[in-house]
Amino acid sequence: MIKGKIVSLNSSDAQENGQSLVEFAITLVILLILLAGLVDTGRALFTYLALRESAEEGALFGSTDPSNTSAIQARARNSSDMVRGFNSDVTVQVNVIGAACTGNAVRVTVTYANFPITMPFMGAILGSQTIPISATATNTILRPGCS
Repeated sequence: MIKGKIVSLNSSDAQENGQSLVEFAITLVILLILLAGLVDTGRALFTYLALRESAEEGALFGSTDPSNTSAIQARARNSSDMVRGFNSDVTVQVNVIGAACTGNAVRVTVTYANFPITMPFMGAILGSQTIPISATATNTILRPGCS
């Protein structure tokens, strides 16, 4: 006679094990989607902050020489390592609000038109695998004086 525990392998135990596996699979998929979404959101936020820094630098430079649009654009492009990495996809737009003299404003908008999304199926939801990210900064013109 063998002494010990009697293990029951009835169909109820097998169904519970299968149910646990299905629950784990569904939960894992949802968690991976959330994680990938967080990674994309973090990348987009980092890119926005780099663009914002570049726009602020361009607006600051433009506050002393608002009529020199090409120099303002160059300053905005070269102010951040992040923006320098994708120069062909980044556009810098400079607008002087009012006359280009003291007291008016200069607005610099930096746009990254094709920010890639890493989650493959998000493109089907959004309609594209890229999204535009834009940042704007406005600064008061300090010189030259108005005549």
